[in-house]
Amino acid sequence: MDRVSERLDSARAALATLLEVLAASGAADMLRDAALLRFQYTFEAVWKAVRVYLKDQEGVDAGTPKSAVRQSRLAHLLHDMDAALAMNMVDDRNLIVHTYNEPLARDIHARLPDYAALMDRWLQAIERTLRSLTST
Repeated sequence: MDRVSERLDSARAALATLLEVLAASGAADMLRDAALLRFQYTFEAVWKAVRVYLKDQEGVDAGTPKSAVRQSRLAHLLHDMDAALAMNMVDDRNLIVHTYNEPLARDIHARLPDYAALMDRWLQAIERTLRSLTST
């Protein structure tokens, strides 16, 4: 299995755990905090999969998450609206990793379903592109 496929598998597994906690109900604060933690590691897995894809398939070195978003837009993995949402996601990830306060946690948690859907679309775009490359 090549590096891109390994990273995609890792990102998919991380995304599954985020979706699982977002679908759960129960003690709100604990689930919110679990979802935020899962968001952090899912984000890391996804952007690193994107980085490897961009390097291996596009010949582009995206050394930061925002660079990966910009390069993904240029490679047609993200359209304009998703690229803008992805930039917001990067900012939220940075905020939640480096700062914790209750109102911020609630605000970011409310955006997690949109971010999970975005990360799924981003991975799907890479998977579609890889399938089209192997079928030709």
